[in-house]
Amino acid sequence: MQAHLKRYRSESEVSYAEGVFATLELLAARADAVEAVIFSSRSGPNEGAAKIRSLCERGGIEVAIDDRTLGRLSPRSSHLAIGVFRKYAMQLDPVADHVVLVEPADMGNLGTIARTMVGFGFHDLALVRPAVDAFDPKAVRASMGALFRLSSAYFDSFAEYRRLFPRPVFSFMTDGRSPLASTRFTAPCSLVFGNESSGLAASFHEEGTSVSIPQTADVDSLSLPTAVAVALYSAALDRGRPAR
Repeated sequence: MQAHLKRYRSESEVSYAEGVFATLELLAARADAVEAVIFSSRSGPNEGAAKIRSLCERGGIEVAIDDRTLGRLSPRSSHLAIGVFRKYAMQLDPVADHVVLVEPADMGNLGTIARTMVGFGFHDLALVRPAVDAFDPKAVRASMGALFRLSSAYFDSFAEYRRLFPRPVFSFMTDGRSPLASTRFTAPCSLVFGNESSGLAASFHEEGTSVSIPQTADVDSLSLPTAVAVALYSAALDRGRPAR
């Protein structure tokens, strides 16, 4: 199989979980989508690699040791393993809270947000185009595999999303009218965030409740992943989460 594998492109039918940890997350959350796992010849003594081999043996998943293919798929890294998986369709849960990212443009931010969502118990992500590719190995790597624990779906516009999911909306904006500390999140709801560079358009003041996260005047705005983390923590407290 590995002879046919190429560097990832958005039109590819398969993608890759790069690294031992991300591959373990792939096997834990989406084992049914795994086509194969390719190991480095240096992976023998690694404990995580041994766990991957055991899971693959139990699941009847093809494994191979192939440094050449690893280098072709991810030439600038030194991963001990790469999980090959088929892209899979997902649907958002209509009774769950959603995080909505409007025109997200950064793979690293998407991955960081995915990991934050899972950490605070949110598992449904809506992406409004134009948007980065959630299956891109860069996004998977930045999430440390947390993307495999989410359901995500793309929409051509926020209006399309609203038609399919009519529910309370909380739009996070630097000039939001409701301070975060006094905002209560109706369940289920949608927490909406804008593009890294431009945020949300002024029209989002009319999309439900616009929310502001108080900050000093020393910076113009929080980074997108930081704003999402603060918002999700507050919403999680409303839901009685997070808790160990």
